[in-house]
Amino acid sequence: MQKTLLFVDKVSTWVGHAFSFLIVALTLLVTWEVFSRYALNDPHAWAFDAMSMLYGTLFMMAGAYTLSKNGHVRGDVLYGFFRPRTQAVIDLTLYIVFFVPGVFALTYAGYFYAAESWAINEHSNVTADGPPIYPYKTVIPVAGAFLLAQGLVEMVRCVICLKQDAWPSREEDVEEVDLDELKKMVQVEGAEAGR
Repeated sequence: MQKTLLFVDKVSTWVGHAFSFLIVALTLLVTWEVFSRYALNDPHAWAFDAMSMLYGTLFMMAGAYTLSKNGHVRGDVLYGFFRPRTQAVIDLTLYIVFFVPGVFALTYAGYFYAAESWAINEHSNVTADGPPIYPYKTVIPVAGAFLLAQGLVEMVRCVICLKQDAWPSREEDVEEVDLDELKKMVQVEGAEAGR
């Protein structure tokens, strides 16, 4: 079971990392558009739409990655003090009541939303010759499917925690701060100060 959970984590991580490169494309596009607009006096009407679509795609496709890393914002003022089993009950209840219905609705409605966009060959109407929107709208059900899969894995983790009273391991990833190294540094500095 753990291998399956970690496999879905790895897929979510890979998708998150792959789509994270859109920030580079977005940065280059914004930089070029600003240069083109102010230095060359040649703005592009489609640039705003393209920037919005790139950012939206990045944001949506990062959802499953963030969930796999337990990185979504949580009001954990009290949550962190609870035993793992209590945390699992809270999480599982919230997944069942809010997460699964909401993400399922997003994915289901997003599919028809994207299908209609493809059927009419939809383009942005912000400008006269706006870029196509149907690829962007296709991201909605795709991102929803990844998020739903990761959410089901998180629900299984909750059930395992209820049985074992301990959270199962997650795939390791880069941390903003290496806590083990920080602890070693603090202990070394404290030991040197005591000499």
